[in-house]
Amino acid sequence: MKISIVLPVLNEELSIGKTIDLVNDTMSKSGYEYEIIVVDDGSTDNTFKIASTKNIVLLQHPSNLGTGAARKTGILNSSGDIVVTLDADGSYPIHKIPELLKYFPEYDQVIGARSKEEGKIKFLRIPTKWFMRKLASYLTQTNIPDPNSGLRAFKKALMKKYFYLIPDRFSCVTTMTIAFLCNNHRVKFIPIEYYKRIGKSKFHPIKDTANYLVAIIRIILYFYPLRIFLPLSIFLFLAGTTKSIYDVFFGVHHMQQLDIVILITSLIIFITGLLADLIVTLSRK
Repeated sequence: MKISIVLPVLNEELSIGKTIDLVNDTMSKSGYEYEIIVVDDGSTDNTFKIASTKNIVLLQHPSNLGTGAARKTGILNSSGDIVVTLDADGSYPIHKIPELLKYFPEYDQVIGARSKEEGKIKFLRIPTKWFMRKLASYLTQTNIPDPNSGLRAFKKALMKKYFYLIPDRFSCVTTMTIAFLCNNHRVKFIPIEYYKRIGKSKFHPIKDTANYLVAIIRIILYFYPLRIFLPLSIFLFLAGTTKSIYDVFFGVHHMQQLDIVILITSLIIFITGLLADLIVTLSRK
């Protein structure tokens, strides 16, 4: 099988040359037929110039469209059966790529699960990522050690089926993970090292964290809407019931309008979830 290595880049002049050389060195020793595709997502430094000196497929966006858009451009222009996506900032262990590939064709996607956090603002990122992992694991009913790793390999034909769901920004890799899990594709996580990136991070803690959260909820609504609607409905029903009991026996001795509104809202959310689940089920047939 042929392997396509896709590197989305934005202003990575300090690391792009070394990254390409390491990928070439690793893959030339692996025995796989391969190609390297670099997608320059509107860099304003010397990234494109440096990459153009290498023996690779070089693509360029006229402006910054986002890392998700760059990944999709690389995938669409690849010729391999298996695509490996990799950040070009020096943070991922390139020598692990052959280890990911050895699980094909048994698995549909293999993800490098990072062992530690090396990004900026660790005091915020660590608890936030823990919460995101737990939320994604609950909603997919799968233990997910790292939903948004930048190092992963997958079957191109399967990934293209979910292109309509993959956003153009940072939450794209999270969507790639959850879309496969929600559709019962075989996903494997293998532990990898994670290093401090070379150069300046493009991650925006508040905006991109919000995008991650929205991406998780959105993808679950596409495939398992009841996992969102049912807990919310139950919570509101219990809250309304508890408040009603308190009002009748300990408060004003009768149900209040707010009690009825909460209970009716819980019922509406439950029915909406059932209808959404029915639509999803019928659309899969």
